[in-house]
Amino acid sequence: MYVIVLGIDPGVANTGYGVVAQQRGRLFALDGGVVETPAGLDTPRRLRVIHERVGALIDEYKPDAVALEDVYFGVNARSAFAVGQARGVVLLAAGQRDVPTASYTPQQVKGAVCGSGRAEKDQVQRMVQTLLSLTELPKPDHAADALAIAICHTNGAPLQAALIA
Repeated sequence: MYVIVLGIDPGVANTGYGVVAQQRGRLFALDGGVVETPAGLDTPRRLRVIHERVGALIDEYKPDAVALEDVYFGVNARSAFAVGQARGVVLLAAGQRDVPTASYTPQQVKGAVCGSGRAEKDQVQRMVQTLLSLTELPKPDHAADALAIAICHTNGAPLQAALIA
């Protein structure tokens, strides 16, 4: 069995993506990077860029699921709303293609990848590198986070399916 998950770390300026495959219990990175939108573009055009690129990734890799990070409402509500808008266009791209989606909190992702929901960013990067057998640390941060989100879903999906059945 071969499972492919597209992980997304949403943001209007930078949306990280990571494509992870699992075969016979082994994880592989198929792709990873960042969709960057120019600061000079207005929000609707930035969202269109994200939607089109994520749609293209879904069309190319045909993932079994899209996993996203939940919106974190920290001290800056404005940035949380912007992240929510980016999540919305990602959800739309997945929905248009009938690809199931799942959302995870940053603590769930860190716990699934590092064993602790309080892991630091560099610890997450090192664990992603180890779990995917990468020769270098995944960079930039948004791409590393997206790969971690995909790993989180890939490792948890069989359990979720068993619990639902």
